[in-house]
Amino acid sequence: MKIRRMVAITADPTLSPKVAKHYSQQTEGVKEEIRGLIRVYKDGHVERPQIVPCVTSTTLAPELGITSYDIVIDKLTSIWARFYVLNCSGHKLPLLVYFHGGGFCVGSAAWSCYHDFLARLAAKAGCIIMSVNYRLAPENPLPAAYDDGIKALMWVKQQATYPTRESWSRKCDFSNIFLAGDSAGANIAYNVATRLNSSVALRGIILIQPFFGGEARTHSEKYMVQPPHSALSLETSDTYWRLSLPSGSNRDHPWCNPTAKKLAVPVMVCVSELDILKDRNLEFCNGLAMSGSKVECLMSKGVGHAFQVLSNSQISQTRANEMIAYIKAFINR
Repeated sequence: MKIRRMVAITADPTLSPKVAKHYSQQTEGVKEEIRGLIRVYKDGHVERPQIVPCVTSTTLAPELGITSYDIVIDKLTSIWARFYVLNCSGHKLPLLVYFHGGGFCVGSAAWSCYHDFLARLAAKAGCIIMSVNYRLAPENPLPAAYDDGIKALMWVKQQATYPTRESWSRKCDFSNIFLAGDSAGANIAYNVATRLNSSVALRGIILIQPFFGGEARTHSEKYMVQPPHSALSLETSDTYWRLSLPSGSNRDHPWCNPTAKKLAVPVMVCVSELDILKDRNLEFCNGLAMSGSKVECLMSKGVGHAFQVLSNSQISQTRANEMIAYIKAFINR
């Protein structure tokens, strides 16, 4: 295992997620809550305040040279994807199928933080990005998100077999497909990869701060001090797992605490030094290497969980640019 360390079209409005601007005043009957993000009531009602703005696909800086638009993948389950396509390219481009984070319970491909990051990634890495908006827990507990990921890949395969006039499919190298995601999205990318058959030819997998857990705590989970308003605390992590795993499961369920399986394609795992998941991510990297997978681990110094989408500090921006450079090198080998 190789470890690298970083040092000091018009959007369809019907695709936008339905969220409340604020919580209701009702607090009686609350079963689970992550303050400011999600509140689940005993009767099954779920509230998600719009803590991060949702933006239309056309909200992009012109200098990026990117066109973005939304496409429905499956009307029955309301799965859709946001595409990021370079305006100018003299050759076919790799396709990066991306899953956003949010503990399986919150988040959207329309969140401004993901929209900005993925547009920048597509521009700098020279790839097409398909950002999948999958179903969320607890209304749709796991494996719903994994099923949506598989469905998205099968849809891509269909586009390769029966090309359309969409600009992304005309510019796409369908023999050069990568799976990627951050946090819960990285968990989805991994589980989708382990379920795929050989009908979809993947070239690699990029897992950014993959969201895993377990009943036994790692050192970083127990002792990593998180600043106020951290993207992921231990309490928040536990709540996400209670809401997303099948009823009656604990954190040793294989979707939460997997035994790393050998993967047929190279894997890049991005780890953050100040993330409570740091040790678990490193253990996962070691497990992949022991299984015979070709794995590359990238350590981002001085930053925490989801820094690349949720932090505007100078060090976070520097580390995000470094991460993008490594992703570019990984997909263009």
